[in-house]
Amino acid sequence: MSEDKKLTISGRGTLGAGRGVETGQVRQSFSHGRSKPVVVERKRRKIVKKGAAPAAPEARETPSLEIKRPKEDAPDSAQPTPGSEDEHLTARERDARAEALEAAKKHEAEEQKRREEERKKAEADALERAKQEQQAAEAAEVDAEAEAKRLVEEEARRRHDEEARKEAEAEAEAEAEEEARKAAEAAAAKPEPAAKKPAPAAKEEEARKPKQDVKKGRPVSKGRPREDRRRSKLTISDALSGGDEVRQRSLAAFKRAQAKQKRALEGDAPVVRKTREVVVPEAITVQELANRMAEKASAVIKSLMKMGVMATINETLDQDTAELIVTEFGHTIKRVSEADVEIGLVGEDDAPEDFQPRPPVVTVMGHVDHGKTSILDALRSADVVAGEAGGITQHIGAYQVAVDGGQKITFIDTPGHAAFTEMRARGANVTDIVVLVVAADDGVMPQTAEAINHAKAAEVPIVVAINKVDKTGASPDKVRQDLLQHEIVVEAMSGDVLDVEMSATKKQGLDKLLEALQLQAELLELKANPDRSAEGVVIEAELDKGRGPVVTALVGRGTLRVGDIFVAGSEWGKVRALIDDHGQQVDAATPSQPVEVLGLNGTPSAGDVFAVVDSEARAREVTEYRRGQTKKIAAARAPASLETMFTALKEGEAEEFAVLVKADVQGSAEAIASALNDLSTDEIKVRILHAGVGGVTESDVTLATASHALILGFNVRANKQAREAAERDGVAVKYYSVIYDLVDEVKAAMAGQLGPELRENLLGVAEVREVFSAGKAGKVAGCMVAEGTVRRGTKARLLRDDVVVFDGNLSSLRRFKDDVDEVRSGTECGIGLENYNDIKAGDRIEVYEIEEHERVL
Repeated sequence: MSEDKKLTISGRGTLGAGRGVETGQVRQSFSHGRSKPVVVERKRRKIVKKGAAPAAPEARETPSLEIKRPKEDAPDSAQPTPGSEDEHLTARERDARAEALEAAKKHEAEEQKRREEERKKAEADALERAKQEQQAAEAAEVDAEAEAKRLVEEEARRRHDEEARKEAEAEAEAEAEEEARKAAEAAAAKPEPAAKKPAPAAKEEEARKPKQDVKKGRPVSKGRPREDRRRSKLTISDALSGGDEVRQRSLAAFKRAQAKQKRALEGDAPVVRKTREVVVPEAITVQELANRMAEKASAVIKSLMKMGVMATINETLDQDTAELIVTEFGHTIKRVSEADVEIGLVGEDDAPEDFQPRPPVVTVMGHVDHGKTSILDALRSADVVAGEAGGITQHIGAYQVAVDGGQKITFIDTPGHAAFTEMRARGANVTDIVVLVVAADDGVMPQTAEAINHAKAAEVPIVVAINKVDKTGASPDKVRQDLLQHEIVVEAMSGDVLDVEMSATKKQGLDKLLEALQLQAELLELKANPDRSAEGVVIEAELDKGRGPVVTALVGRGTLRVGDIFVAGSEWGKVRALIDDHGQQVDAATPSQPVEVLGLNGTPSAGDVFAVVDSEARAREVTEYRRGQTKKIAAARAPASLETMFTALKEGEAEEFAVLVKADVQGSAEAIASALNDLSTDEIKVRILHAGVGGVTESDVTLATASHALILGFNVRANKQAREAAERDGVAVKYYSVIYDLVDEVKAAMAGQLGPELRENLLGVAEVREVFSAGKAGKVAGCMVAEGTVRRGTKARLLRDDVVVFDGNLSSLRRFKDDVDEVRSGTECGIGLENYNDIKAGDRIEVYEIEEHERVL
């Protein structure tokens, strides 16, 4: 290398120490609020060392000092290549050049690192400034909203004050006008000089007053139109520019949002249900059940849909379905019945030590005009007959007679026996003794026989009073003989029925009658507890115009006092007054004492049981339930028939077959009664309540209703009242003209009700030798018929070790591969049993059929 070569400065050298360029980012903000990052460059100042040549004009922007590096393919950098630029350099110059190159590389790396750090710092500064600007914008927006809200509140307050001021001015002006009008009217009434013209100041004051709205009498507003005042939507720009109104968030909406947020935060917490005891009656609606469980009705309906029950909130559910729903919701059920309101109404049985003797209750019965009321008049020394229309008793009366020794006897006078049976039909057997009045001159009459049958049906002891013995032609012995036909054997004929000969008009034999009644009462040992709430029976009830509902009641046990709240049938009331049989007011009524009771809300029926309750609420509850039951019974009642009666017999509801026979003559009635009695068996017994002569009357229907009997008419018909009563009470009435038809129909109906007699007929026996599989049909037994004949379609019984393991139908019968109808003894066959495959070799199959035979009584 030539050593005269000098180190030169190149304007294009890559290793030149030219002035570098630094870049960075700054954020430029604009007046409308937006900003953006901008890239900027910063150039270093040019430094020229002493002795260096000036740079060329075109390279002034980026001057650099170029140092020629050796070529890479030179074998030795210290040895310059001949002919190159470095061949004239000395060793010292080459070392200096190498050091310069190394320093240039190090300087370039440090410069690069510094530029990178500055770039990162500029980016961080730019991000921080952007964040600060964003926060400032948000704060400005919040301040703008607060300012808008404040402006709206101030405007609303200002408007409220303005309206209040205007209303006050309007009221003041109205008052001023009213005073002016009154003053003008007063001035018009007096003659005065002509009014002066208003001063200019008054005109100006009038002009300054606000104009009144002609229609509403309010000052006309001169502000903005109504359309502007109705605006409720407000934007930020409107608020900043002085808008008037904004729709504020209500307090309820704020609370709902808070509750929603709280539910969202607590959504994962388990919901603890409160267990309740749900009272469920016999029928309850879905809505009521949901209310009692404190659950939503939609949830109950959804639960019902899961169970396959499609119901609405007004659907009625039974107790079983309601129990499933209540259990599913985690509650406990308490079943109640509508009839529970009756529990405790009738008190418990009294202790024997609380019993005290009570007077007997005697019912006087007999034929018309045989002297029933006359006997009572003689006993009471009162002329009751004179007060009756035509001398015939038209209503039930109850009287109490004191006998020697201070004892009392209660008598009930009835119009015949209809009311007696009506009370018994309602379950009120209040009578202790029946006095059968028979006239000695007339003897036993049809109504006398009916009275005997009624007394026997009630199982009440009878005392016979043979009246009118003082009349010409009277024959007491004939009366006693006639009573034998009705199974009434008096003491005079070695019987156990007391009889007394008497005359009510001449008051003969009254003492003997009272003695007989006292004796019979001692045999019955009648006692009751007076120290308890009263219970008894309604004998008669009527509606008095002046006193309202009046009830003749007979106290059974306990003591009825004024002020007691009691229930009688489907009516209730509070005792306002108690009147005895002498017309005197009393404070209390003891057992077996008849009284008239005032204070009921309605009129009950004869025979209704009354009881004292503790409160009006209980009384209302009981009466409402009874009225509902009465409506249900009236709606569901169907006329009785032989079929329904036999069904009741089959279900064990009746132990006897009760009938009531009415015929045209006595001989036919006796023959029918005898023939029906012969139909009685160990399974069904015929009970003839009454067999009389004449048409079917209303009293017959009443007796049949009380005893659930069937009325059989032979050559007679029922009158209009009886037909209506039978239709109303559901009593079956059958008519016949041939006695054999009557007996045969009753016999056939009774036998048919017992059902046909079933008998088993064994057809054949087959022994199982082998068991084969028959595919889908299951298993088939290969059998040998040992006895009789095996027929297809009959019943079969499979025996294994003489034990019946299957009893059903024979499904298939085959001979080889053919279906056959029957297989005789000694022949092989295949037998298939219906729905049974557990057949084993060695079993026996009995084939039989069931035959129905008509039952014969």
